[in-house]
Amino acid sequence: MNNFNRPSGIQIIGTQRSGSNLLRLILDQSNEITSPHPAHVLVTFIPLLKFYGELNDENYKLLINDVVNYVEANPVPWENIKIDKEQIFAHSKAYSLFEINRLIYEQAAISKNAKYWCCKSMANVHYADELENHSPDLKYIYLYRDGRDVAVSFKKAIVGEKHIYNLARQWKYDQDACIKLAAHTDESRFFALNYETLIETPEKTIRNLCAFLDISYNENMLDFYRSDSSKATAAAGEMWQNLSKPIMSNNKGKFHAELSHDELEIFELVAHDVLKKLGYPVFTPLTNTALISEGAIAAYDVINNQLKKDILLNARSADLEKREAQLNIVNDIKQGALRYSA
Repeated sequence: MNNFNRPSGIQIIGTQRSGSNLLRLILDQSNEITSPHPAHVLVTFIPLLKFYGELNDENYKLLINDVVNYVEANPVPWENIKIDKEQIFAHSKAYSLFEINRLIYEQAAISKNAKYWCCKSMANVHYADELENHSPDLKYIYLYRDGRDVAVSFKKAIVGEKHIYNLARQWKYDQDACIKLAAHTDESRFFALNYETLIETPEKTIRNLCAFLDISYNENMLDFYRSDSSKATAAAGEMWQNLSKPIMSNNKGKFHAELSHDELEIFELVAHDVLKKLGYPVFTPLTNTALISEGAIAAYDVINNQLKKDILLNARSADLEKREAQLNIVNDIKQGALRYSA
């Protein structure tokens, strides 16, 4: 794997529940891109690095072993992709989790003979400096959606925050990071993509994206829902069921009916500046600041934690079972269970 034929990287950034799996599957229909379902390697393993100590040869091999096992336990399998742990070790320019992440995706792209690999772990925007160090030619696709619709979607999902205050704070945090990255990244490597525009004019939008990536557009990209990858993703969890259907051009503005007035004002009090920067109107007067007082926020945090517990208690057993293998790997690492790098 020399530098001449090494695949380049694409990093999708923003906040989950913004149509990122839709975009991932559209891109994956191109012969020039491999875009497997994300295992969220960085956000999962960065907090776990303390359990590995100094990354000498032995500990680095152990980290590679655990990360690859975690990827292979993904709820949506990486079909027809074989990850070679020894090759990752041999081609690592530094003993780093970011190096492992890049090399895993490079192997995925090479298995498809693709020009690009694409990672959909959107929270990786918060590790942009490290990503740049390990993939200096990385291209970013900033996918953004009205944060109030993102909040409505997250309320029903098995993952993520649940109270509107916590959802607003997370959405603002993510968008601020993306906007900051855009300001410091050459436009040849940064493409901002609005979800509402994508679903309203999909062909035009994807053609523009293909031009940015210097790849060919093909009609199969919008027939993503017929692909095996799309069907596998839709079957892997209730929150991905729409991926087995064509693009829904009216899938927007749901927050008008599904958020109460107080919920809407809480969100807008927290994130009105970002909403306006991204071209979304604000619908409340932003005067009821008691909604985000210190005492109110403390109460929201308690409610948010309970709501997250409740949604897991009420989740489909099949959804939980598909995540169990990855959870077991993480728990074994935390408990210091005996693992082998071979």
